[in-house]
Amino acid sequence: MTSGIPIFRTVASLRQWRQSLPQDSTIGFVPTMGALHEGHLSLVTTSKAENSHTVVSIFVNPSQFAPHEDLDAYPRTFDHDLSKLGENGGVDALFAPTITEMYPSGITLEVEKQKGAFVSVLGLSEQLEGKTRPNFFRGVATVVTKLFNVVDADRAYFGQKDIQQTVVLKRMVKDLLMRVEIRVLPIIREDTGLAMSSRNVYLGEEVRDNSKKIYESLLQGKKTYEAGEKRAQTIIETVKSGLNDELFKIDYVSIADKEELQELETINENGAILSIAVYVTEGDRTTRLIDNIIL
Repeated sequence: MTSGIPIFRTVASLRQWRQSLPQDSTIGFVPTMGALHEGHLSLVTTSKAENSHTVVSIFVNPSQFAPHEDLDAYPRTFDHDLSKLGENGGVDALFAPTITEMYPSGITLEVEKQKGAFVSVLGLSEQLEGKTRPNFFRGVATVVTKLFNVVDADRAYFGQKDIQQTVVLKRMVKDLLMRVEIRVLPIIREDTGLAMSSRNVYLGEEVRDNSKKIYESLLQGKKTYEAGEKRAQTIIETVKSGLNDELFKIDYVSIADKEELQELETINENGAILSIAVYVTEGDRTTRLIDNIIL
């Protein structure tokens, strides 16, 4: 136990703790990969307000990284994360399992060599983020299913920044008849408007400051929509024009249906998700940043 927070490293020990709670307990769960920031803490604070007990997990999940991605470089700041949670008033349990604990049969990053049970949410995982990261949501859905099985939470908390992930997980919970309620909370932003992300630690000061243009461009797109423009392509071009800078390489700008994530040509009365992914390069490091806004 550190910072007064009970730390559980095994599935068995967390389950034992879970079973020891009073029967009328409600459990809020915040799954993370660590490198905690104010966005994560906002989820924790809401969970503590809405439940009798709150569990946070820290696990850098290998199955959502492709072989060429930043698994080894992904920030691991466990002691810092503990301090952050402690400063935020603590939590009732921190689940920080090993890879072996979560993948008893082992796990390779090469999907074609993987064996065993995995979860795929078809129709929602292949577009947007899934185009650039083809097996990303398979990895996310698999590890979140495992975590839900272990924690047995009443509510699980996610940020809107990873909006496609929230749509995928809501469908997974519905289709697999899970009892947990998915709660999606607003994006927490830095003072510049840049969406908070664990990967922001990769950004130098100048790049971080210039990256505020990502959110500014989304706001310009929303302003165009609110002025009466319903053609998706016109709004997309407005967003792109705000990122006409050699710092940014746009992966995609999308206007998609809120539930099915299908690209829209015209926005109807249900609104849409306006989302973006861009690469920013600084020296020999390239970082991919995502953001979104609801229309």
